[in-house]
Amino acid sequence: MLRRRMLKMLGVVLLIVLALAGYKAFTIYTMIQGFAKPKPPISVAVATAAERPWQMRLPTVGTLKALQGVELRLETNGTVTELKFESGQKVKAGQPLLQLDSAVESALLETAKADLGLAQLDFGRGSQLVGSSAISKGEYDRLSAQLQKNKATVNQLNAALAKKRIAAPFSGTIGIRQVDVGDYLASGTRIATLQDLSSLYADFYVPEQSAPKLALGQPVQVAVAAFPGQAFPGAISAINPIVENTTRNILVRATLANPDGKLLPGMFASVEVLLPDPQKHVVVPESAVTYTLYGNSLYVVGQKKAEDGSVEKDENGQPMLIAERRFIETGERRDGLVMINKGVQSGEQVVTAGQIKLDNGAHIAISDDKTLGEQNSPRRAD
Repeated sequence: MLRRRMLKMLGVVLLIVLALAGYKAFTIYTMIQGFAKPKPPISVAVATAAERPWQMRLPTVGTLKALQGVELRLETNGTVTELKFESGQKVKAGQPLLQLDSAVESALLETAKADLGLAQLDFGRGSQLVGSSAISKGEYDRLSAQLQKNKATVNQLNAALAKKRIAAPFSGTIGIRQVDVGDYLASGTRIATLQDLSSLYADFYVPEQSAPKLALGQPVQVAVAAFPGQAFPGAISAINPIVENTTRNILVRATLANPDGKLLPGMFASVEVLLPDPQKHVVVPESAVTYTLYGNSLYVVGQKKAEDGSVEKDENGQPMLIAERRFIETGERRDGLVMINKGVQSGEQVVTAGQIKLDNGAHIAISDDKTLGEQNSPRRAD
């Protein structure tokens, strides 16, 4: 009886083991059949590498400076009686800006003018009398010297009065006012800044080996962080005739127009000097290139070939397309394009979207879906 029960249990266990083995075998068979089926092609977007004129540029950084810019300061001390400008106001050359108390100087000037008038009368009488020998030549010389002294005193007081006021030395935009009416100011006190923003200078440095590439009038493009994506054209107006001893760089100045007043002195500027004689280079969209630490690469569209060298075709009779990974040498990047120095020929098709799913030799299909580039564009590896 016990033996019969044991045999039944062994039979049940054997059936379970056989069932599990059959299920495992069926699973393996299904997987083999799945791998045996040809994989569908991977949809990618492509673009054609083209040879086009490429304007070489010399990139550098610089600082913007006003065409004319000064700090308005006093040459003498005194109390402010009038302020004739507001912060941020545009002023014209010669426009009065500030007046100090000049009551004492004005009174002294009136006295000096009275003395000058008397000296002129005395000299006039002396001129008539010296001819008739009514006065000596020495007295006549004394009257002449007194007249010149009084004229000099008047001129001196006029100059002192002129220093009691400030006028705009040139047309421009005045900065934030630093003083108020009633303030007692010492000589050298800063009143405000005045900047001519109609045009600006961009001062920048270039390496000494780039000196032969520079010339007066050469065009440049300036970009600032305040206006991303916008370029401001200018031209080289001066090249320093000396190389800096410490940095071995040359100071260059470009002049650019600023009619809208967007640019301000002191801004950090990215400068590109446009070099002459554009050369033709192969360029591809920047989205086609994958950047990695061990090299830059892209996928080129190729045709799958059999062992005998013939092109394999799909069920529709069309050549089967594959992705060929190539390592390349890149140059400048600009406006969404990359210059290719080595690795791609003009006219070849490169993959611009869908590279994430690709391996070398992967079967691909060119897609017309415009959203493919947005969904599968490659990421730049740092």
